[in-house]
Amino acid sequence: MLAALVFTLLCIQSAHGQVTPLTLLHYGLNPSQTLTAPLVSPQSCPYGFEYNRNLGQCSDVNECSWPQPCQGEMLCVNRIGGYQCLSSDYYDRPYRRVSPAQPEPSYPEPSDRIPDTFARAPARAAEPSYPIVSNPALCTLGYALAADGTCNDIDECETNSHHCNPTQVCINTAGGYTCSCTEGYWLIAGQCQDIDECRYGYCEQLCANVAGSYSCSCNPGFLLNPDSRTCQDVNECDERPCGHGCLNTYGSFMCNCNEGYELASDGTTCIDLDECSFSEFLCQFRCVNTPGSFSCICPPGYYLYEDSRSCEDVNECDTGNNTCTTEQVCFNFQGGYTCLNPLQCQPPYIAVSDNQCMCSAENPACRDLAFTVLYRHMDLSSGRSVPVDIFQMQATTRYPGAFYIFQIKSGNSGREFYMRQTSNVSATLVLTRPIKGPQVLVLDLEMVTVNNVINFRGSSIIRLTIYVSEHPF
Repeated sequence: MLAALVFTLLCIQSAHGQVTPLTLLHYGLNPSQTLTAPLVSPQSCPYGFEYNRNLGQCSDVNECSWPQPCQGEMLCVNRIGGYQCLSSDYYDRPYRRVSPAQPEPSYPEPSDRIPDTFARAPARAAEPSYPIVSNPALCTLGYALAADGTCNDIDECETNSHHCNPTQVCINTAGGYTCSCTEGYWLIAGQCQDIDECRYGYCEQLCANVAGSYSCSCNPGFLLNPDSRTCQDVNECDERPCGHGCLNTYGSFMCNCNEGYELASDGTTCIDLDECSFSEFLCQFRCVNTPGSFSCICPPGYYLYEDSRSCEDVNECDTGNNTCTTEQVCFNFQGGYTCLNPLQCQPPYIAVSDNQCMCSAENPACRDLAFTVLYRHMDLSSGRSVPVDIFQMQATTRYPGAFYIFQIKSGNSGREFYMRQTSNVSATLVLTRPIKGPQVLVLDLEMVTVNNVINFRGSSIIRLTIYVSEHPF
């Protein structure tokens, strides 16, 4: 059969350096037999061969000249009727030396016809340095002849006849095999090395590289998605971590408190805010802290004003909430009241009104006494700022040629007051030192009348009773 022939093209160089024309050496032909006509037609070349018009016969196809016939770093080795992909370290092994002297090939003489049988070619003087394909006429490289005469693919990975590196994985292909790496590794210099997926941003947040793979995780406040790569924000507020209000943020959360509370050091619980500790002026009298708020209270005799902070005096005399009898007069002052009994003048004084006593000039006992005593009452806040004008007195009757002297006759032992004359007939009582209450002060304010024309000197007294409150309001 012509398809079973193996052809080798040789160029013979003469002693003069000239290259002789290409001749054909047939392995399996009798040296006395020659080919005188093309053995095949352009359409009858077997797989792995192509028709050469110059030679007029089928010649081997060099598959290794094709673009990337082998994958990765595998080396392509052309075979008669096929090719094979070998690992790069396959040719690192030393080859057996070949004798440099090659026998001169002999060529058969042409004859009229091609016989049906061929004699084997003479044995080679030296074994070739490339792998020998046995029985190439039956099956191409990578296939084996089956019992039914068909060519079946040889699974080099199954038979362990491949040359893959121990770190590589053998993948069988039609007529050959491929050395590759498992997922998570790549081929570098014939070795499968781990791919550091973390360098290429496989994970959205945290990445841990492991041999042949990687592991993604998320920062606190995030949850790994089912794709095991991306992260989604966790709404911590769903778990109610805060004592009062909760605000979810990207990757975290914030707690807030109701009015009147402040956030504790743990950042989640709320504690009552003691507003009373902020300022002593928050309430006019006293501040009482309450959960989440505060309230102001006033002392007895006062009520809380509309602003809920100030204290106003309760006028017990107007409201009727007093214990005075019908004979008594109710006098209200800051924070309280008093019941004034009917006026009783001490002899030799006689009552001329409900608040005035008079000592007649005809009465010898009145010679050194004030002509009249007028009773007045007033209230004063404790600790009132000074100096301040608090009371005014004035002469009601004027005499020609007379002048008036105003003075404090009694009750000013602490020198808290003094009289400032404002005109010829009037004067003002001035508070010069703060007075703390509660207490009651009685001052006798004297107006002396002097008339040198008629040689007259007399006096009148205002008995001023001052009720100093306990509080400064």
